[in-house]
Amino acid sequence: MGKKVLVLYGGKSKEREVSLRSGRAVADALSQKGFEVSVLDLNENSVASIVADRPDVAFIALHGKYGEDGTVQGLLDILEIPYVGSDVLTSAVCINKATTKKILAYEQLPTAPFVILNTERGPKIGLAEMADKVVKELGLPAVVKPATQGSSIGTTIVKKEEALIPALETALGYDGELVVERFIDGTEVTASVLGNEDAEVLPLIEIVAENEFYDYEAKYTPGMSHHIIPARISERARVRVEEIALKTYHAFKCRGFSRVDFIVDKNDNPFVLEINTIPGMTSLSLFPDAARAAGMSFEDLCARLVELALSAKK
Repeated sequence: MGKKVLVLYGGKSKEREVSLRSGRAVADALSQKGFEVSVLDLNENSVASIVADRPDVAFIALHGKYGEDGTVQGLLDILEIPYVGSDVLTSAVCINKATTKKILAYEQLPTAPFVILNTERGPKIGLAEMADKVVKELGLPAVVKPATQGSSIGTTIVKKEEALIPALETALGYDGELVVERFIDGTEVTASVLGNEDAEVLPLIEIVAENEFYDYEAKYTPGMSHHIIPARISERARVRVEEIALKTYHAFKCRGFSRVDFIVDKNDNPFVLEINTIPGMTSLSLFPDAARAAGMSFEDLCARLVELALSAKK
């Protein structure tokens, strides 16, 4: 009999519906590969169910808070259950865009100039002061993001000053900490990285969205985005993106798999946007597309991730 895998999906974040789709796809794929698979829609009453299931490994298909942020990873560590993906620290760091930007800057990895705004710590600052700070330090256009939301939830590209305060209000509806980046016009590219210490970069994907940018609707609605493989960037830019993706993966101590998202500007300079430690695993998701381009089926990818979880050094 194959290893016993518990797929954790659903959860309580804003990305619940996407997580359900990812989890179902992963469970089906692992079943086809001969694993003994059970699924669990994670909530605050799930600990007893996990203990009773006694899996050999957990496949975390949870996106956003309470899944991608280190909380469930910590629970599984306490229960001594191996799991797919990065550990507590890496998960907690990477889900927070503000912390991610600070570490990218420290590691001298290229990322767009940014301002961090926080209404929860430090001196109180109003919307008008926030907007003034953004205009003075970054200028427009700029991208306003909640620090801890995934799937571009609450994100706005601001081109005119009068749109800045509404964008800040939208983002603050999701998080008290915001990241505002200088907008860089260019080609959006994602680098899917697979492995532990010997990680490799899968074929790069260029993302073309029907909307203004690769927002929630474009990510999860059929026909609203296009994945172009290979990405239409120069050979110089491709090599540079792959180098930076690996450096980023190791600098943040990622494990198993992660996606590093980039903008490549008109001069072939790549800038890291963010790191996704639990990439989507739906039929429309980028990571499975990159694996497919490398000759790996979705079923083989899921099985490989289980193997990486079981072999990871603690």
